[in-house]
Amino acid sequence: MRRGRIDRRTKETAIRVRLTIEGKGRYDVSTGIRFLDHMLELVARHGAFDLTLRVRGDLDVDQHHTVEDAGIALGEAVTAALGSRRGINRAGYFVMPMDETLGVAAIDLSGRPHAVVDLRLNVARVGDLQSELVQDFFEGFAQGARANVHLKVLYGRSSHHQIEAIFKAFARALRVACARDRQLGRALPSTKGLL
Repeated sequence: MRRGRIDRRTKETAIRVRLTIEGKGRYDVSTGIRFLDHMLELVARHGAFDLTLRVRGDLDVDQHHTVEDAGIALGEAVTAALGSRRGINRAGYFVMPMDETLGVAAIDLSGRPHAVVDLRLNVARVGDLQSELVQDFFEGFAQGARANVHLKVLYGRSSHHQIEAIFKAFARALRVACARDRQLGRALPSTKGLL
């Protein structure tokens, strides 16, 4: 079983993450932002990961530190769980319909952090989450996981559905990227010799 354990403490947040790649979609998530909790629960269920993620953040200041640092810590847990990254698919993509919305995610666990998040949100908040921080979450994840993360909403009316489609697509793309490639065996999925 590939597992990652991260305890990340800054002056702004205290985060504990426990991640099992070969999970059953079980979750115990508490960030202080209920809509973010819901999205992270979707990541666990749709990624078939077991995820415990608890954040105590300076929400009295703003949501930014909590959201970004949760993304960083989750990415670091993926990095810890994958170890050398030998024998993994490395890349994955998924197209997720969510009623009137269509979201696309592509992930490459390349060792190089970069995120492109293209949403069509026209509201300041969805539930209790500042919607602009969705991008910060995924940029944080890309940094922590040392991954390329590309997310795009092709179309959609509901801001809730747009964010949900992106998180579900992300989870399923990550599940494919982390999966073991039987054909490669223990080979590193790179000609450079390093990820």
